[in-house]
This record gives sequence, C-alpha cells and structure tokens, in this order.
Amino acid sequence: MTARAFSQVDVFTSVPYAGNPVAVVLDGDGLSTEEMERFTRWTNLSEATFVLPPTTPDADYRVRIFTSAEATPTRPSAEMPFAGHPTLGTCHAWLESHDGGDTVVQECGAGLVRIRRIDGVLAFAAPPILRYEPASDETIDEIAVSLRIARDEIVAAQWVDNGPGWVAALLRSPDAVRAVAPGEVRLDLGVVGVAGDRVELRAFFPRGGATAEDPVTGSLNASVAHWLRDTGRVALPYVAAQTTGRVHVSADDDGVIWIGGGTVTCIRGEVVA
Repeated sequence: MTARAFSQVDVFTSVPYAGNPVAVVLDGDGLSTEEMERFTRWTNLSEATFVLPPTTPDADYRVRIFTSAEATPTRPSAEMPFAGHPTLGTCHAWLESHDGGDTVVQECGAGLVRIRRIDGVLAFAAPPILRYEPASDETIDEIAVSLRIARDEIVAAQWVDNGPGWVAALLRSPDAVRAVAPGEVRLDLGVVGVAGDRVELRAFFPRGGATAEDPVTGSLNASVAHWLRDTGRVALPYVAAQTTGRVHVSADDDGVIWIGGGTVTCIRGEVVA
C-alpha cells in the first residue's frame, strides 16, 4: 500500500458541495484494475479516476475512469471509456499539481479529449457518439415504465451513448422532467425537456438494487446537445439545468460542442491505496 496524492473535486458548480463530486487519485501507477474498482466502491461516489502517465506524446496525462454504479446491458464494465464530470474534475486536480496552460489533452478509453478554459470555466470537447439512433418501441415502453409516466408523455427517445451507455428521453417540458419520480431503472437513462432557451436534464442509473440519480452529468449533456441541435430543438450556446448544477454548452466555429462548468476542490491530501 502506498500513500498517493488525492483530491475530491466538485464539478459543474463554483460553490463547494453543490455539484457532482469525483474522487481523483493523482498517482495511479502500480494499481491493478481490481484495486481501482475496490477503491471506487469505497468512496461511495458515482465515479473515481486514476491519473497515469500518457502513452502518447500528444496527451498531458492518461486517466482511467471507474463507476460504482451497477453494470447495465450497455455498460457491462465498471471501467468507463469516458465520462464528463470525471474529465473536468481530473483536469482541475491535475492543473493544481502541474504547470499547465489553458489547453490540456487527456488520454482515456475514448481516445484523446481536449479540455480548455472557456469564459473562466473548464470545458471538454464532446467525444464521438458511439451509438446514435432512435430507441426502439420496446425501449421506449421500458423507459415509460421506469419513469412511471404514460407512453405518450415521451416525445422522442434516442440512443446517445458516448461511453457510459446513455439513452435519452425527451419529455414535453422542463417542468415534466422536474416532476419525474422514477421506479426501477435498468438502463443509464437521461431525461430532457426544452422550452425556448430553457433546458432541463436529469440522469438515472441502477445502483445497489435501487435507482440512483446523478447530480450533474457532463457526458449526457454532451450527447444530448448533439441530438437537440441536430433536431433543431435548441440553439447553442445555452446553459442546461440539472438538479443544483449548471452546464455550459457551446459550439466552436468548426461545430464542435464544448461542455463546461465550474470546478472546486473540496478535499486535498493523501489516500493509502
């Protein structure tokens, strides 16, 4: 067992304890996959990350991302190729311990992810979507049952998986999203509502035999932004609300979507792992 530099970072907020926390082990060298999984479960957070030397000169660091959520049919492993708030939280912690500029390149299971400061907050370039297609009628029926709503309250549903396995359901309004009280959820499920420039999201996943809600979700916001833009339901930039967090969504001149938000360190020290 080795003492390793550690940070716990709150993401998509500038106010401590109001966003989505991630545990960041800043020196993951020598840890096995099983040890990383065990540590992630121990944190009792949705995700933990482990920083490693990059395998390519094009990256500043490499990160492995693990979730404590249960496996799903679309996410059979505890290790995730990409996740949004762990990406921003890891970059925040890495910048606090390294000399870095306003642009960082992260290596992860999904490849190289660009991160930069936009209007004073860290933002990542949305990764490619791995599965992007309308959900089947059977999947929509399952979503309606999971959300305990009528089938016709779902305007559209789309697979928007950029790593975690997301499927998203569009409801009739942001207020309908806020009112959802789900039952048993077996998929990594995003729910979104749009009214003008108001965008409201919520994210649910199975955990410990129950349904958990993610406070603020970068990966879901990234893929949902593609879907909403492609279908003409939103104009970028916009700020999405998700529980207490706020997600800044923008696009550059090349059409690349950037997902940003505040990041703040809540715990800094060492862990034995």
